[in-house]
Amino acid sequence: MILIDGKQYDISGQNFENLEQVFDQVVQDGHLENRIVTDVKVNEEPFTEIYPHQAEDIEMSEVESVEIVTMATDDMAVEITLELYKVVNIMAEGGKHVAELFRQADDAEALETYQDLLEVIRNFLRMVGVLRDEYSLKDHKEYERNAEELNDMFTEMSTVLENEDWILLADLLEYEFLPAVEKWKRVIKQIRDDIREAKKR
Repeated sequence: MILIDGKQYDISGQNFENLEQVFDQVVQDGHLENRIVTDVKVNEEPFTEIYPHQAEDIEMSEVESVEIVTMATDDMAVEITLELYKVVNIMAEGGKHVAELFRQADDAEALETYQDLLEVIRNFLRMVGVLRDEYSLKDHKEYERNAEELNDMFTEMSTVLENEDWILLADLLEYEFLPAVEKWKRVIKQIRDDIREAKKR
């Protein structure tokens, strides 16, 4: 028995040898068009491939049931913007924490946490950029201004980092980075509004 979003998917008359062939057929039949798979259960147990094409090694004789749960791409994009909102708060908290560590002269931990913060920011900007390219039909001046501001700030911080001026770095984080991060909440809201507009079309 195969269920896709609660509806039975009829594969009678087709001889599938392994689970991967079933997944390929689901894709060919267009069931995943503009949708993202969020959950897969095989024999009522959650299934995630541990290595590429693991589904190929699962023979259909071992499979009693397959359940695939999907979400519309647009809905997923809205969900992602809600997550990004949380990431802004994490970046703000991270910035505060790194500044405190530098002020306490806990340089080793501060530098390590600072690197983690940079990684979070890079991923955040990448994801915002993807959503903007995919959905944002408006020309977001605010997005461009904010991205430029963060880039300039991190160029300045890199110089300060090389000079090992930890107090100045703490000041930059506290008085420039934190206000800059807050501005991203407006950008995320604009992108979310754009996605909702695109869904109506």
